[in-house]
Amino acid sequence: MRISLIVIGKTSAPWLREGIQEYVGRLARYAPFRYVELPDAKLRSSKPSPDQLQAAEAPILIKALADADHVVLLDEHGKQPRSVELAKWMEDRHHRGIRHLALVIGGAYGFAPEVKTKANEKLALSSLTFSHQMIRLLAVEQLYRAQTILRGEPYHHE
Repeated sequence: MRISLIVIGKTSAPWLREGIQEYVGRLARYAPFRYVELPDAKLRSSKPSPDQLQAAEAPILIKALADADHVVLLDEHGKQPRSVELAKWMEDRHHRGIRHLALVIGGAYGFAPEVKTKANEKLALSSLTFSHQMIRLLAVEQLYRAQTILRGEPYHHE
């Protein structure tokens, strides 16, 4: 199963970019993995509303998704698994024959309704609020952790 983490906008902080690249490299040992940074939405207003931002980001996100993708939105209202449960969830998707698991992180204000309709599932990584930039690092780390759990490697302690 191929796995992609699709995000909108560039990761601005160098320390976040370095951390993301560290885990992207680690993940490559386990499964075909892509980290995809989509361009920011171009807006005419210097102070767009959350709805305007969501609407501008929607076509960019939708264009990055194929009809055959199993789309999972990382959204605060999604199911919140523990790390072991995330590993089992990924294994279950693999056994179901899903070819491409596309995990999506939206912009600062979440997803427009048309993006939500493309989703097969929603997951939340925490009940805490993180910036949409920081959650990228947390997401790739948790994907790596899930792979090590599935292989019984000593990275995860429980």
